[in-house]
Amino acid sequence: MPSQDGPTETRVWVNLSMLAYQRQNWPEALAAAQAAQASSAARRDPFFDSLGRVRAALAYAALGDGRIAVRSLGSAQDAFTRTLERERPRWTAFYGQAELDHLAAVVHYNSGHHAHAEAMAHRALAKIPTAFRRNRALATAQLALAQLDQGEPEQATTTAADVFTITNGDPLPGRMRTLIGDFHRGLFVLAPSASYARDWADRMRTEWSRA
Repeated sequence: MPSQDGPTETRVWVNLSMLAYQRQNWPEALAAAQAAQASSAARRDPFFDSLGRVRAALAYAALGDGRIAVRSLGSAQDAFTRTLERERPRWTAFYGQAELDHLAAVVHYNSGHHAHAEAMAHRALAKIPTAFRRNRALATAQLALAQLDQGEPEQATTTAADVFTITNGDPLPGRMRTLIGDFHRGLFVLAPSASYARDWADRMRTEWSRA
């Protein structure tokens, strides 16, 4: 996809990768991420290089290749550390250290590295502004999943309940509903009769009725 505007070219490929990822078309998500890495903007600016590499890491993890996913994530993190402050298009404002840490949590979680996923989710939440409620809720849901898969169901349930506090009664968007649904199923496999699991089920019924 030739373009005289390198950042716009990168944006197109990143958006295509994100869309394919949401549709669970992992090969297409990877191909678009690799195209973003090969864009002229990524060759010139480590910021755009990092953005393409982290999308590739997400796709590799979803495809089940955790080793390459973590390697690609490391490259994305290294590139980001070499990023210099400069004027970039407004659409790039979403991508900073907090977003990179959140995506790192997703990559590690999907690669089976749940302790690393928990650590990165904590790092993300330390940096995401309180006003960015959707971002904080997503990172919190990812944290809850990481805690659950480390055999900490009670702590994980407390963390997951924070998602509803953060969203403050607003309907959960599709991606967040998926994460919460994954958590709900995992909790009742791990601790089906625990009192906190029953309390969680009651909370879920209340929150889901608002959707």
